[in-house]
Amino acid sequence: MTTATETTSIETRHVLSDDERPIEQAVLAAIHRLFQNPTGDQRETYDTLIAMTPIADGVTVEGVDRDDVSGWWVRPAGAPADRAILFLHGGAYMLGSAKAYRGMASQVAIRAGVAAFVADYPMAPEHVFPAAHEAAAALRRWLGHQGVSQVALVGDSAGGALALSVLGDTATISPAIAAIAVFSPWLDLAMTGASFTSPDIRDPIFLQPAMLAGLAAAYLAGADPKDGRASPLYAVPEVLPPLLIQVGGNEVLLDDARRYAQAAADKGGEVQLDVFEGLHHVFQNAAKDLPTARRALDAVAAFLSRHWA
Repeated sequence: MTTATETTSIETRHVLSDDERPIEQAVLAAIHRLFQNPTGDQRETYDTLIAMTPIADGVTVEGVDRDDVSGWWVRPAGAPADRAILFLHGGAYMLGSAKAYRGMASQVAIRAGVAAFVADYPMAPEHVFPAAHEAAAALRRWLGHQGVSQVALVGDSAGGALALSVLGDTATISPAIAAIAVFSPWLDLAMTGASFTSPDIRDPIFLQPAMLAGLAAAYLAGADPKDGRASPLYAVPEVLPPLLIQVGGNEVLLDDARRYAQAAADKGGEVQLDVFEGLHHVFQNAAKDLPTARRALDAVAAFLSRHWA
């Protein structure tokens, strides 16, 4: 079990139990072994990691490749036709695929009882900024053309940033955004957060902040890292949908989450920030092994379910 202690009006800290610590260490060891013994090139190896999240029982999957849209529908039985989750995957704008992320999207969809569309989008270095942002905004509009009147945006890491960047697309009003839930979002490509340099942060995934600096440079291709379409921290809108952020307490991205959450709360938005001490970047992907990951996904589904109109 985890225990939680309220530390601010918007932040809840969850402490990993002694029983789960060896599970977390085993998960991290498996990640490191995979990248030390890759299954192919970097993209193939990353997809191997992400695809370890199983597709949930009770869902059907359907590939889409039309209307300049590519991705997968993950549908629980009885899901309403007028609601959908748009799942935007992570991978530092260079890695990841909708096919690999079907399992993670399905774990949210089955808990929420709502179909999820997990989308492919153009990635660097072949397609640099702002291609991913423009694709994310177009995906929301496409869902509206499919009869969806309400959408929840969900994303991990860079996908979490894409979800929040969509809020800047003020020209699109349909489908309405009911709520947003993001995992370990990468919200500041200028990397100005204190957690990037704090000696108290020992990120087991991004061992050196320079790893992210190189990825940001490849995606930005000379663009301003403080452009809100790339770094939503610098473009928090005046009015936001209800927002849930989950982040590990040992992440270099911890202060990205904290700063965005505080800025959103200062504007009067409904914000819930859950910090999971002792857990790694996008730990929710380890739902097969880690009980806290399953509970975090339960919390995401409950949050989304509370906010459909």
